[in-house]
Amino acid sequence: MTDVATIFRDHYGAEPEGLWAAPGRVNLIGEHTDYNDGFVLPFALPERVIAAAGRADAGWAVCSDLQGEPVSFDDPGEPGTVTGWAAYVAGVVWALRDAGYEPPPARIALTSDVPLGAGVSSSAALESAVLTALIDLGGLDIPAHERPALAQRGENVYVGAPTGIMDQSASIRCEAGRALFLDCRSQEVEQIPFDVAAEGLAVLVVNSNAPHRHVDGEYGARRKSCEEAARLLGVPALRDVSTDGLDQTLKQLDDEVMRRRVRHVVTEDQRVLDTVALLRSGRIREIGPLMTASHASMREDFEITVAEVDVAVEAALMAGAYGARMTGGGFGGCILALIDADRADATASAIAEAYAKHGFTAPTPFVAVPSKGATRL
Repeated sequence: MTDVATIFRDHYGAEPEGLWAAPGRVNLIGEHTDYNDGFVLPFALPERVIAAAGRADAGWAVCSDLQGEPVSFDDPGEPGTVTGWAAYVAGVVWALRDAGYEPPPARIALTSDVPLGAGVSSSAALESAVLTALIDLGGLDIPAHERPALAQRGENVYVGAPTGIMDQSASIRCEAGRALFLDCRSQEVEQIPFDVAAEGLAVLVVNSNAPHRHVDGEYGARRKSCEEAARLLGVPALRDVSTDGLDQTLKQLDDEVMRRRVRHVVTEDQRVLDTVALLRSGRIREIGPLMTASHASMREDFEITVAEVDVAVEAALMAGAYGARMTGGGFGGCILALIDADRADATASAIAEAYAKHGFTAPTPFVAVPSKGATRL
């Protein structure tokens, strides 16, 4: 990763006032539950976006190691005014202003080792790093628990991506050695012990390197289907549908596809709660079957997996993983597998061999260590 202070000096001819970092995340369990007011359990990655920033006389400018000249704007304007990757930065400025804060004019340089397009929330990491920098530079009094909603609003309204609150919450509020149990309705959090290394375990994350297929339209379609189902069932959100008597509840819906979408969300919420209960008891290995059941539900009921991630999950399980599942919004991205710590190389090799047999582009594995959220370096 290129030294971000050097990028700042090269583009702006000055020293930054500080460095701020925010991580990507993987979701241990709880997929597509966040926008249904449900429960999620992500943890932050060591991989992160780093922002070098300094105050300016007027306007905002942002550059990165992946782009050419800085993108500048005097005012973020209405949603959609600034486009491309810089829209995520403009969205943060816009969201702060919309909430009644006055972010300081600033120059920003960015670097990142968060994999792009892998479903580990590189966009939320960028937003969270920029938000943290602007809050500190401007001396803005914004408690940590209020910050994720600002970053999310920038992405939802300004950028136009209909994401839930999970990604920004993980990037900002996670702690090292913990998973973040988030109630997406109340936004209450609990830091759940998840020190896998102490148990002789590891979480192997494998980027499937599958090209995302129709992800934007399909994500929106899933969300719309869930919201319509909640309306038809007469509940505020699918989080309010109980697993008790679920089969009878589903009979109230005429559409079979909608029934399957609801079944995934309701049972996935329960899997999150069951996983949290096991982790509170220190029974990390026992969450494996819940992870695997989550993947089956995403494959069969929510229909968001692709061949590459299905092959990766199956190969990990055949290699001895306690559990494995896709993580992220779907249609590509990463899987994660709970494994014995000394099985990382063997599991990664098994997945690579399975990919080769199917003629897939080689996957990219890495061991994920639960890490801390956004911070000033």
